[in-house]
Amino acid sequence: MTTEISTNRATTGLALQTFEDAFRFSKLVANSEFSPKDFRGKPESCLLAIQHGAEVGLSPMQSLQSIAVINGRPCVWGDAALALVQSAAVCDFVYETVDGEGDSQTATCQAKRKGYERPTVSTFSVADAKRAGLWGKSGPWTQYPKRMLQLRARGFALRDAFPDVLRGLVTAEEARDYQSDPVQVRPKFSETPTVVQLKTRATEAPELSAVQKARLAVSRASSLEKCDALRKTVAERLADGTFSQQEADEIAGLLVTRAEMLIGSEVPA
Repeated sequence: MTTEISTNRATTGLALQTFEDAFRFSKLVANSEFSPKDFRGKPESCLLAIQHGAEVGLSPMQSLQSIAVINGRPCVWGDAALALVQSAAVCDFVYETVDGEGDSQTATCQAKRKGYERPTVSTFSVADAKRAGLWGKSGPWTQYPKRMLQLRARGFALRDAFPDVLRGLVTAEEARDYQSDPVQVRPKFSETPTVVQLKTRATEAPELSAVQKARLAVSRASSLEKCDALRKTVAERLADGTFSQQEADEIAGLLVTRAEMLIGSEVPA
């Protein structure tokens, strides 16, 4: 069974053919100056970013520069989303404008698929930004308001017209404007009574949920091949709606940790 990292488009540069290759590369990048600050010292996050990028056609280094995790959700920066769409065979054109001045500004993005009679048109105005509590917000909305209007209209249009290209990824500029969910603190491994109690409940439950079964399968995976098979199963469950994006990301993270344990001394420090 192969552990090949999935790709959808031909890429240039380094080709990571196996899980071990990808993880070694992730450790190298995580400890280098080439790593974005949010990924620095986090090889697991680097690996997941590379995988997310590969699934939409980005090379490993492009993935690390273009994929971000904001409020616990993987996203793609707006310029990278536009590049992915414009390089796709199904894209006819993407045309953007920002009209008006001051509080009368409106950004418009037209995105047309080949074979479709009309383009998908999305707008985002100052009035929309005010309703969302964004206009005048400290940061980019104050420093580059016209650009933010443009990126928000772009994100809506590209997702509506090319969901198959972006695979559900929202733009990072949009995601960071959403209110983050409360952080749930997970118990440390040293908290033995809590861990044992959770395991007991899962074991004695008459029927485990799909997510609980996946967690149990990850904990019992005895080889990298089984980890890779589980990764593919998780992708299928995400596609058919069994798992939410958050649940799929959680299981993917557990798989990375499990794989690291299995690799053990074979992975260079």
